[in-house]
Amino acid sequence: MAKIGFIGLGLMGSAMVQRLLDQGHDLIVLGNRDRTGLDAATSRGAQEARTARAVAEQSDIVMLCMGTSDHVEGRMRGDDGVIAGLTKGTVVIDFGTSLPGSTKTLGAEVATAGGTYLDAPIGRTPSHGRDGKLNLMCSGDKAAFDKVRPVLDDLGENVFHLGDLGNGHTIKLINNFFAMTTANAMAEAFAMADRAGVARKDVYDVMAAGPLRSGMMDFIKAYALDGNAEMLAFSVRNAAKDVGYYKQMADDLGAATVMSNCAREALTMAVEQGRGDDLVPQMVDFYVDRFRG
Repeated sequence: MAKIGFIGLGLMGSAMVQRLLDQGHDLIVLGNRDRTGLDAATSRGAQEARTARAVAEQSDIVMLCMGTSDHVEGRMRGDDGVIAGLTKGTVVIDFGTSLPGSTKTLGAEVATAGGTYLDAPIGRTPSHGRDGKLNLMCSGDKAAFDKVRPVLDDLGENVFHLGDLGNGHTIKLINNFFAMTTANAMAEAFAMADRAGVARKDVYDVMAAGPLRSGMMDFIKAYALDGNAEMLAFSVRNAAKDVGYYKQMADDLGAATVMSNCAREALTMAVEQGRGDDLVPQMVDFYVDRFRG
C-alpha cells in the first residue's frame, strides 16, 4: 500500500486519519498545537514527522486538511514545506476549503517539483469521516485521481471527479455559501418565533411539512428544539471564513454577490462577539440576543 503523509489533525483530519488506520494504511502525520489527534494516531502506529518536508520525503501521497488557504500555503512552501520534499510522482491532496486561485498557483508549483496537486474538499461531518462516509469533491489531473482513487474510496461514500484543478474548491465554496445562508435563515426564523411569541415547534412543523424541509433545516432544529448542536459540528469561525472565501472568489470573478452578504455579516458579527468557537446551530442564540436589543 502507498505510504500516506497527513498534515492537519483537527477534528476532521483526525477522524480521517483514524479511518485510514482502520483500513490498514501506513501513515506519517504532522499536526499543529493540539496533540490530541496526533497522540491518537501515533498510539495506533502512525509515525510523527517534525516538518512538512519530512512528510513529503517519506510519502507517496501527501494529504492536507487545514483551516485556511494561508495555512495550506504555509505548509506547502519554504525550506521545510511539502514542495521542498517532493519526489517525482508524489500526489498532493488538499482536503480543506481553500481559494481556487491559491489552489491553481500551488498546483503549478507542485508540478514544477515533479508532483501532482489535487483539490478534494470535504462534505459532511467528522463522524462521517470516521466511518468513511464523506463526500469528496475532487478535481485535477485525471490520471493522478485514478491513481489515488482506492484511498479516496476508503474515506468517501461519494467521490466525485469534477474536472480541472480548482473546480472542487469552487464547488465547495458554492456549497458552503448555500448551506450557511440556509442555516442562518433557519436560525433567525426560530429567533423571530421567540420574539413574536409563537412556539418554535409550531414554526418547524409547518415549515417541515412543505418543500422547505432539508437536512440543514433539521440540523438547526436539533439545537433550537432539542439542544443538540453537534448535528452540525462546524464552527461559526469556519463558517465565516468559508462565506468570506465565497465573496472573495466572486470578487475575483467580477461577480458581485448579493445573497451571501447577510450570512457573512451575521457570522462575522458573531465571531467579533466571541462566538467563533460556537457551532453553527448556536447562531440561534446570536439572533435571539440580537432581537432582545
